[in-house]
Amino acid sequence: MFDREYDVIVVGGGHAGAEAAAAAANMGSRTLLVTMNLQTIGQMSCNPAMGGIAKGQIVREIDALGGYSGIITDRSAIQYKMLNKSKGPAMWSPRAQNDRMRFAEEWRMSLEQTPNVDFYQEMVKGLLEKNGKIIGVRTSLGLDIKARAVVLTNGTFLNGLIHIGEKQFGGGRAGEKAATGITEQLTDFGFDSGRMKTGTPPRVDGRSLDYSRMIVQPGDKNPEKFSYLDTPILREQRDCYMTHTSVEVHNLLREGFDRSPMFNGRIKSIGPRYCPSIEDKIHRFASKDSHQIFVEPEGWHTVEVYVNGFSTSLPEDVQFKALRSVRGFENVKFFRPGYAIEYDYFPPTQLKHTLETKLVENLYFAGQINGTTGYEEAASQGLMAGINAHLKIHEKDPFILKRDEAYIGVLIDDLITKGTEEPYRMFTSRAEYRTLLRQDNADLRLTPRSFKLGLASEERMRRVMEKEEKSEKFISFFRKTSYRPEAINPILERLDSASVKQADKMYKVFSRPKVRMEHMLEMEEVAKFVSDNQLNHEVLEQAEIQVKYAGYIEKEKSNADKLQRLENIRIPDDFDYSALKSLSFEAREKLQAIRPVTISQASRISGVSPSDISVLLVYMGR
Repeated sequence: MFDREYDVIVVGGGHAGAEAAAAAANMGSRTLLVTMNLQTIGQMSCNPAMGGIAKGQIVREIDALGGYSGIITDRSAIQYKMLNKSKGPAMWSPRAQNDRMRFAEEWRMSLEQTPNVDFYQEMVKGLLEKNGKIIGVRTSLGLDIKARAVVLTNGTFLNGLIHIGEKQFGGGRAGEKAATGITEQLTDFGFDSGRMKTGTPPRVDGRSLDYSRMIVQPGDKNPEKFSYLDTPILREQRDCYMTHTSVEVHNLLREGFDRSPMFNGRIKSIGPRYCPSIEDKIHRFASKDSHQIFVEPEGWHTVEVYVNGFSTSLPEDVQFKALRSVRGFENVKFFRPGYAIEYDYFPPTQLKHTLETKLVENLYFAGQINGTTGYEEAASQGLMAGINAHLKIHEKDPFILKRDEAYIGVLIDDLITKGTEEPYRMFTSRAEYRTLLRQDNADLRLTPRSFKLGLASEERMRRVMEKEEKSEKFISFFRKTSYRPEAINPILERLDSASVKQADKMYKVFSRPKVRMEHMLEMEEVAKFVSDNQLNHEVLEQAEIQVKYAGYIEKEKSNADKLQRLENIRIPDDFDYSALKSLSFEAREKLQAIRPVTISQASRISGVSPSDISVLLVYMGR
């Protein structure tokens, strides 16, 4: 059946696997996607949504790099919101509710229409390795499929164990069996492995809910979208709703705590700190009388509803009884109960920045196998693993994003350098250069780099160049053009901003905190310039941010440039840290284990102090 060698085999068809297969194939690699169920490619295993705080920036970056997640999100969206609009643009984060079935269908269709992608449905039981280099995979039927590189994106399937109250059974997801064999082989190779936990809430019948007792949560009045291409903008949206738990609900849930696998010791692994189960929230925040519950439709036409905020592994009878005491849920019918799942992962300090393993050549890990949580985090890793697998086997330089270039760069650097002992989730606070890494400029930051790789299309590059040129031209217009006091003062007075006595450049008054683009457009000269040059919303937004936050942007660029000096000092692969007695014992141990590539990376390792870095700098100077 498989008489030829593939360039890249991707194991797993979730968000990481789908992006990895698309990237490798679009760059020209003969790619095989092997998954246990072809009907669940791109499946949204948990909530039917993409984006959110910091995650929306990642989806925009994936799109700018030529990935599919943004396009597929736009094609299957049922609601769109820009979060954090009351804060500065560094914090703005797009989020979309999606039609779960359409999302998976769009992924399947997009991959089927991608040249160079083949598909095969079966479990991969093991890896084919020779002299420390990967040469293929072995399936449960005993088929050996040869490849020059393999990307593992196994999600929660590696020895997955599902918990509902006192019941537990093997599975990688509700209704799907776990994957076995790979963990055991990797530990035989010398890899360290661990266990993590995540959970999901009940799915319920929307016809049994009383939405009149809940708070409506509509989408944006003027919704945007994720992709920088011509994907559809939502003309119609579905509402979400919000309700709350109560003291009564909490007391009913506590009745089942003695049968909770989380509290009686059956679950020993660590779950996501920032997405706790409802029982964990009640236990950790005992003084709180209520918690928010978001009621999210699963699609345009289905009645299935996702109960966001009620993730649980309590017994199903406890879940049902407690949820019926939530406002609006008095007559709720379950489609299926919530559950927790434990699964194997491999601490990501065992990887290079390309996501290739340090122990076995041409083997890549992406997604939850690296200890992350979230569709967006997984998809971005899959994209980078697919790109780098292709580049490696074609003897080209690796593609690595730095911390000042992308949230994806922050994500991977955090994983490789610091590791993680709990499911890693991206936040804006993790990015020290978040003013540079905004959702609005992901195309300007990353498309030129992707275009050089041959991943971003000429159409993408043309759009980026046009946006950049028009934005710069508009900013130049503000710098060169003067306002008339009689034209600007009525606007300033309305905004309670000090009036002006003489003409000055528009750039100066536009820099004021209260003055927005909408106010500048009231001036005849500005409106005419916008009309004459056919400037769209993206250009107007870009110009406004560049003008109003110029000082912050320049400061971050300066800080990034200073740190770049340490990034340029490379550490030899075979460097012997034990020979440097001036290093602390902990630093020697951590540096020897992680083997950083540069001084900059070494400085970010937990346990390596500034004085340890000084020792390394002195040695490198010599």
